Amino acid sequence: MHPRGGYIAVEGPIGVGKTSLARALAHELNARLVLEQVEENPFLARFYEDPDKYALPVQLNFLIARYNQQRDLAQQDLFAQATVADYLFAKDRIFAALNLAPDELALYDNVYRLLDARMPKPDLVVYIRANVEVLLERLRRRKRDFERHIGVDYLERVSAAFRDFFFYYEDAPLLVVDTTEIDFVADSDDLRDLIREIERSGKGVQHFVPRKR
Repeated sequence: MHPRGGYIAVEGPIGVGKTSLARALAHELNARLVLEQVEENPFLARFYEDPDKYALPVQLNFLIARYNQQRDLAQQDLFAQATVADYLFAKDRIFAALNLAPDELALYDNVYRLLDARMPKPDLVVYIRANVEVLLERLRRRKRDFERHIGVDYLERVSAAFRDFFFYYEDAPLLVVDTTEIDFVADSDDLRDLIREIERSGKGVQHFVPRKR
């Protein structure tokens, strides 16, 4: 990847710290920051209370909102600049497969395939992960009311789905980072180490396992 340039997407399971890392990277790389508007989804709180009833509307709302945001950026040619996003458009399919009934998923997939074909691909995807206990602790720290219903079982399913998805991911270069023992936002040395890994990343899949100092 070209040093301090390109389009980087930060991705990972719920609570892993995608937005915090994306903000830190954008600041350090002097890049444009693109944030997913999670809390603007009117069905999200209701989904966590009644998943069976609200899974389809919450997924379609996310899908269309992400598509509109990415389309607007592409039309403005913003990806010609250094850009850091806290989501990957293709990840929407992960949650759809987890949460939708088979007939709902078939309907969703028809819409998803039409939209995904038009999406720009990142120059690099930074997939950050952590064990479920760490994810749960980080979720509790950010104190979002609608996340209070998320339990260990659901986090385990989400984490496993992300691992499976990125095991087969080939649409862009991939940097896999284990964040179980470190905090890129709290430790500037950890962040600098990650930026060095990003700047020398190449094609294919690479792994970065930082350790506590």
